[in-house]
Formats: sequence, C-alpha cells, structure tokens
Amino acid sequence: MKRLTADAFKEMLKSGYANLYNHAAYINTLNVFPVPDGDTGSNMSMTFENGYRDAEKCISDSIGEVAKALSRGLLMGARGNSGVITSQIFRGFYQAVEGKDDVGAKEIAEAFDNGSTVAYKAIMKPVEGTILTVIRESSWYAKHDVETLDPDMDLEEYFARFVKYAKESLDRTPDLLPVLKEVGVVDSGGMGLVKILEGFLAYVEGKPVALTKKEETQDQSALLDIENEEFGYCTEFILRLSQDYQQTFDENLLKKKLSDIGESLVVVRDEDLVKVHVHTLTPGEALNIGQRYGEFIKLKIENMQEQHTHIIESEKEKPKERKKYGLIAVASGEGVTQLFKDLRTDIVIAGGQTMNPSTEDFIKKIEELSYCDHIFLFPNNSNIILAASQARDVVNDRDITVIPTRSIPEGLSAVGMFNFEGEVGDNVNDLKEVISNVSSASVTYAIKDTSFDGVSVKEGDHIAMFEKSIVAAGKDRLEVVERLLDAIFAKGDKELLTMIVGEGKDEEEVRKIEEYVAENSEMELETIDGGQPVYSYLFGAE
Repeated sequence: MKRLTADAFKEMLKSGYANLYNHAAYINTLNVFPVPDGDTGSNMSMTFENGYRDAEKCISDSIGEVAKALSRGLLMGARGNSGVITSQIFRGFYQAVEGKDDVGAKEIAEAFDNGSTVAYKAIMKPVEGTILTVIRESSWYAKHDVETLDPDMDLEEYFARFVKYAKESLDRTPDLLPVLKEVGVVDSGGMGLVKILEGFLAYVEGKPVALTKKEETQDQSALLDIENEEFGYCTEFILRLSQDYQQTFDENLLKKKLSDIGESLVVVRDEDLVKVHVHTLTPGEALNIGQRYGEFIKLKIENMQEQHTHIIESEKEKPKERKKYGLIAVASGEGVTQLFKDLRTDIVIAGGQTMNPSTEDFIKKIEELSYCDHIFLFPNNSNIILAASQARDVVNDRDITVIPTRSIPEGLSAVGMFNFEGEVGDNVNDLKEVISNVSSASVTYAIKDTSFDGVSVKEGDHIAMFEKSIVAAGKDRLEVVERLLDAIFAKGDKELLTMIVGEGKDEEEVRKIEEYVAENSEMELETIDGGQPVYSYLFGAE
C-alpha cells in the first residue's frame, strides 16, 4: 500500500482502537503502584474510542477532514494523563495532514513527528521514560528512515519500522524512569501507544485486528455512564442472609457483581443483615443478584431520570443570579461529595482514582455555570489535572483557573479556604500555598505481588501510601493504618489530621484508630464518613 485514503484511514483507526481495547486490561496491570486504580489502559481505550467514533462519522474523501474529526473526538474524550497526551499526538498529526486527500509514508512520518512536538509542548514538565519518549524516539527514527532510505517507502515498511522503534523505546523506559525498573514494568502509556501502532500495522498488512468482545454502541456506553446520577434507577434493599450464607457471605464478591451493572455502590453488612445501595439501568438484575443471598426485608427503586427531569424543569423556571465565582470539583463517595457541596462547591463531578472524567465532562459542567464570572476547577487527582487543563484551554472564552489539587484532602483544604470575596490572583496564590501544606495518605488493597520502596507487598494485602511512597503492607488493616500514622507523626510538622472513612465502614476499627491518634500524637483529629470506594481511608495532615 502506497497511499492512505480517507476510508483506509478510518479502517486503520478501527484496527488500532481494537488492538488497544483488547489489551486495555493488561495495560492497566502495568500501574507502578499495586493498587486497584491502574486505569491507563481504560483511559486510553475510552479516549481513542471517542476519537475513532467521530472519525468514522466523518463523511469526506479527505484524510485531512477525517483526521480533524479524530483530533476533535480525542480532545473531547481525553481521560487521564495518557489520554490527554494521546489526543495531543493526533492533534499534531491532524495539523500536518490538514488539506490533504491522501498521504504516503513520507507525509505520515512527518505527521507523527509533528504529533510528538505538539504533545511535548502541551505538557508543562515533560517526563522522560513515558509515552512522550516513545512517540518522540520512534517517530523520529521512522521519519529518518523514510527520508534517507526511500521517500516513496510503502506503508507496510514504514509502520513495521515505526512499531519496531516504538517497542525498542518502550523497552528502554525503565532505564529512564527508575520507579519503573524498581517494580519491573515498562511505561503503561507507552505500551498503549505501541498497541495502537501495532493495530495500524496489522491493517496495512491486510490483517486488521478485531475486537475480542462484543462492543457496546456509543449510545449504550453513554447510558451506562451514570456518573451524573441522571439516568437509571436508585436501587436500595436490605436483605436477611439465609443460613447457607451467614458464615460464607463474601461482601467483596457481591460488590463485584453489582459494580458490573451500576455505580454509586454501597454494601454494608451488620450481622445477618446486608444493606445495598446502587444506581443501575437494570434494577431487576440487581434484585436477582441480591435475592440469591437471602430474603428482602425492605426495598426501594426510584427513577433518577424522572427526578432529574423535574429538577431541570424547575431550575429552568428560576434564572440564576450572576456570581463572581463558580467551583467545580471531582470526588467519589456520597459523604465526600456532600462535604464539597457544604463548602459551597457548585458542581461535583463523580470520579477519582478509578474513574477519570474526560475533557468533555469538564466542559459540560463549565457550560452549566454560565452565570459565573470566573470558574475554579479542583481535579483532586494527579491523573485528572491534564484533562481539566485541556478543558480550560478549549473553553477559551471563559475565565477558568485549574488549581492542581492531587488528592481529596488537598481539594477539601483548598475549597475550605476559598475566599469568595477575594480577587482571582489572590485566591490562586493562597490556594497553592494551602495545598503545598497538605500531606496526603491513603489505605487500600493490593491487586498484585510487588516490592516497592523496600516494602514487600502480596496480592490482597492492605497497603498504606504516604505521598508517593508505600510505607506499610500486611493482612491486618488496623496494623497497616497504625504504621501509616507513625509515618505521619514522624514528620512532626502538622497539627490537624483529617481521616475520611470509605464505604463498608468498620465502627470498631475507626474507634481504635481514633484512640491510637490520641495516644500517640498531639494532632487534632477530624473523622469524616466519606463513603468513597476502593480506599478504606484517606488521610490529610496539615
């Protein structure tokens, strides 16, 4: 194949997306930390699907027009740092092929090389040993080969060389980023890029990659994304466990089954009773799952779409008064969400460690605050900051500031200190100082065996992280928490400790933790029922 037409480009994108999608779960396992929030594969897959779908809809014989649609779709659908960088790579690609009907290896090589340049410019502090390194090195070498060996090189040869150089660059990422070498993995974002390029190569060689599972349509995918709690049914029930399950009931297994069909999940057991709350499109299926464990004592199902429609209609009748500031934060867990709202946050986007909002998610919420003169975004996760920043750049006719909060404790402290009467510049300076004074820590569970920071971790262990280090791991969660607290106390420069308790709260364990803090430090402790998934405890020390 010598030239890539618009239709062939669409098919190539489809193969690239399929190969990325098929390997998304594996890419997720390359997370440096052995925690259940490794989502690079998922983020890149959802980002690329959004771009591919928009490209597929483009009715044009011009590859430039299809690339434009791809770039726009990737930009709006970008999730996580890897997704944002991917969108910037193909933004640069589009810039280079704009106005062209078809392209050969030389033009494609120049386009990907430009994609590397654009991606680097989009990142304030580029880190080597990441997807940025892989695209820079591989696109440069592939372009060099085309220019020096054969400007009329066929596409099979070009992409074979491109993939070869990308794999070699990926293999070198642990040498550039020591943390990768320590845990024995390559960069997950770089791996995602390699999978896309392998899919491209497979297509031009006449062996396009097909999806390994049945794919949801875009409409179905949108409906399943209930993060705004506007669709589906709020399903709640209390059941009494049958004799067969009173000794063998596995709370995590029930959570897993229900999480496959819904969001906003809470499962709490109290002796032989289990209380469940879930937002789902299929409440009947949720009830069927629950009924296997015993008999219902109480149940309630409410249509959230109908409730949302009533709210929207009533809101339309009440024009919003202009405000100087509008605040948007990202959080998960009913308690954490409510706390942000209590601190005068206008909109809380559901998301966090395991569900990164897209650029478009931020844009939609920014549009809802049209009555605010200036908007502040609080991502509350280091993997969401780029998507928030990209949304700010897209909506360039609004005054928007991103405060780079990397955790929920940082976000709560920043929002709590926000001066609604102050000037924008003063708020920015004050809030950056506030978050610089917050030390964040968390407790979750390990999804794989590893060794990190000298701490040996086994799958299923409870693990404690203090800032960017794992400080404790073990089977006894209380002991792990106490060792984490010892690390916090050892710093000796903080006075206030906030403990945010996750879903499935253990009252006795919380009481023992509170006693441990009182007996071993002079810090003032505030306990909050956050209800967040995945993380049993979040701590903020300031």
